[in-house]
Amino acid sequence: MAEAARKKSAARRAEPQPAAHAAAHHDLDRVIHERVRLAIVSALAVQPALTFNDLKQALRITDGNLSVHARRLEDAGYVECRKSFEGRVPRTEFRLTTAGRRALQRYLDHMDAIIRATREGSA
Repeated sequence: MAEAARKKSAARRAEPQPAAHAAAHHDLDRVIHERVRLAIVSALAVQPALTFNDLKQALRITDGNLSVHARRLEDAGYVECRKSFEGRVPRTEFRLTTAGRRALQRYLDHMDAIIRATREGSA
């Protein structure tokens, strides 16, 4: 019985995927594609700037989670981080860079193409 299940599973994996769908999935921007990073970039696309606390509350994530994902976006050049003080209170502010805005637009166009190909393929 286990052998039959293995053969079925192998056969399913071997089935060809539509070329557009298979290629499209591999070309996704892996930096933006992750759920939290996509949420950060999307939030910054509609606001000129957001503080660390604004983002944390809007996305309902922990300090550590936001820090890790924001750093990854910053390392990719998609987000700019500015640190300052308001009195004695530290303030961290994030802005979407021009490269980040372009990357988001490419990602959205890519996802739109995948959705269209999927709809056309299932019709």
